[in-house]
Amino acid sequence: MNRIAARLIGGPLRLAAFAQRSMTLGVRVAAFDEAGRLFLVRHTYLPGWYMPGGGVDPGETVEDAAHREAREEGNLLLEAPLALHGVFYNRRQGRDHIVVYRCDGARQTAPREPDREIAESGFFALDALPESVTPATRRRLDEMAGRVTVTPDW
Repeated sequence: MNRIAARLIGGPLRLAAFAQRSMTLGVRVAAFDEAGRLFLVRHTYLPGWYMPGGGVDPGETVEDAAHREAREEGNLLLEAPLALHGVFYNRRQGRDHIVVYRCDGARQTAPREPDREIAESGFFALDALPESVTPATRRRLDEMAGRVTVTPDW
């Protein structure tokens, strides 16, 4: 098949696949320890520092996913109740929604060793966050602190 034919067929196929893609649901946790420090992770496959989180698996509640992701990405136990911060629409991803919780009782059971997914992780004082914290993470923290109004967009 030549390039022109591939483009003529490939474009509509990609558009159809996008149109049929179902909504995805993700979760992030602003996990604070007893000293008020925030736990962040730096992935191997994305630039910047993020709150721990990921996709909600089929048959899993959003809260269960938050606990699972905190365990997997940081060896964290979320010992205080989760407080819902908001549900956000990720326009860059099309149909993705992200539920953000805050937990003011996170405890790390052991340091999280780097692997193929997580390059670095740790607790950070809010006045000493890494320079490359993602804009969405900074926005959520500003919302939680009351410095900006909560918006529906990620």
